[in-house]
Amino acid sequence: MSYTIALKRIYQAAEEGDGARVLVDRLWPRGKRRESLQLTDWYRDASPSNALRRGWHQGELNDTVFSYRYRWEVEDDPDVLLPLMRWAREGTLTLLTASREPQRSHLPYLRDMLLKALEDEDRETGDHTPASSPCYADQIKQPDADDASSTESPPPHH
Repeated sequence: MSYTIALKRIYQAAEEGDGARVLVDRLWPRGKRRESLQLTDWYRDASPSNALRRGWHQGELNDTVFSYRYRWEVEDDPDVLLPLMRWAREGTLTLLTASREPQRSHLPYLRDMLLKALEDEDRETGDHTPASSPCYADQIKQPDADDASSTESPPPHH
């Protein structure tokens, strides 16, 4: 399945195609009132820890070290991605940050982790549901000849 996860600055105006708008920063953006942002949620749990964020912004950590540590933080609590995964499954998900350059923030790493988690879950659940009833015919388990307890009959073909 394909998912649309956009990255934007919180200071950009909301657009009709944004879908679920989720602020994924630990700190509230300066000068912004919640009512003006058209947020679906402010979800801090999926943002980097304060120590990790500070170290990266102060140049103590390069991008590679930051990405590994951020992934480890998320892997320590894999359920942290579940709310974001639900929104992505409902349609477009727009991840928001106060960073000047969303592409140079934690959001691209978060999007990658989300897409991988969604792909893994789709693969595990076998998200290959037939689209229409005739497609189900070849998936119905036919009762064995010696299985007298089965009283179900296959659905009619259309």
